[in-house]
Amino acid sequence: MNYDCLIIDDEKMLADSTAEYFNLFGVSTAVVYSASQCRDFMKEHTVKLLLLDINLKESSGFDLCKELRTQTNIPILFISARTSDDDQMIALHIGGDDYIQKPYSLGVLLAKVKVVLKRYGNQNSDIYDDGWLWVDFSQRQIKVNHQLVKLTAREWKLLVYMIKHKGKVITKQELFEKVWEDSFTGDGTLNVHIRKLREAIEHDACNPSYIITVWGEGYRFCGERQ
Repeated sequence: MNYDCLIIDDEKMLADSTAEYFNLFGVSTAVVYSASQCRDFMKEHTVKLLLLDINLKESSGFDLCKELRTQTNIPILFISARTSDDDQMIALHIGGDDYIQKPYSLGVLLAKVKVVLKRYGNQNSDIYDDGWLWVDFSQRQIKVNHQLVKLTAREWKLLVYMIKHKGKVITKQELFEKVWEDSFTGDGTLNVHIRKLREAIEHDACNPSYIITVWGEGYRFCGERQ
């Protein structure tokens, strides 16, 4: 399912009442109470915005934010009773988009969320989806067979470049210049990244159907479903 907002907060009564209020005003909202529940939820659902508490029982919201930022660029708004400037600076430094102190006004919080959702909704959601491989370029999210996968920054850049040039033979030199921005990168480095990318997205990395080697020239990205 698709949701506007996911609340991650171990204060169950507050989280539930906030979600109920949001839903009453047309902002579809779900609730989880731990980092592990958040991970599981986001494997199965699409979310436009997160409200994330710092103090979670088994982990820190800061740690979860840093983890999520390797997978997605969706807005993350911290909600916390902690009031120090250091906490706010950390939250914003690691990728948070706002910091809202508890206790909060439900009306004010809803207004902030709607503003962010409106701004987010105006962005061009550029998505590649063929049923097996799903890539959201704006959110920097990748799913393979409906499961989120994690790529390194270089692997992500390589995949995006290849998808954007689908069907075209891409030379190694072009990849060195456009992805690595270094014409002196060696074949060995490229080969390692191609292998890891195939292991991440292919049905069978040994018999690839996405990233095809064009001997003597380079590679071609082919859609899984023609």
